[in-house]
Amino acid sequence: MRDLLQYLPVVADFPRPGIAFRDICPLLADAAAFDQALASMEELVQHWQVDRIAGIESRGLIFAAALAARMHLGLVPIRKPGKLPPQTLRENYALEYGQDGLEVQHAAFQAADQVLLVDDVIATGGTLLAAARLVQRLGARVAGVVSVLEIRALDGRARLEAAGLEVRTVLRD
Repeated sequence: MRDLLQYLPVVADFPRPGIAFRDICPLLADAAAFDQALASMEELVQHWQVDRIAGIESRGLIFAAALAARMHLGLVPIRKPGKLPPQTLRENYALEYGQDGLEVQHAAFQAADQVLLVDDVIATGGTLLAAARLVQRLGARVAGVVSVLEIRALDGRARLEAAGLEVRTVLRD
């Protein structure tokens, strides 16, 4: 087993001064490390009932697409505004360094769908909370959240769990 944290170096002051950004590119570039991360994510959620996987742009979508293929499930992209063809539903949210928004297509989910939300890193939890609201606004249910890394100091897990979401992560930093 590889120490996957070694494949996620910290880049200081990116994308803004004061932010310690975790770069996933080295993990993606190493086939064995990427496969180990995906296998760990799959194992963490194996007992959840999941009908679809939703991946959050941009880095979470990479993991979501690969995980959806491994689990033989459909993939729903949750993207930045203006990247999906109409009709879309939008949810705005606060980042640790600004404001942003997410969109999903109106027909992305069926009312009874159990949706697994996938992102690469849980920081403050704002992005995942916005994604969860989109899923719920379309009548589906969030089965849970899975990510590669949780940054404990930013307390995103607590925000997600306070919203009633079950959270699993491969790594905690």
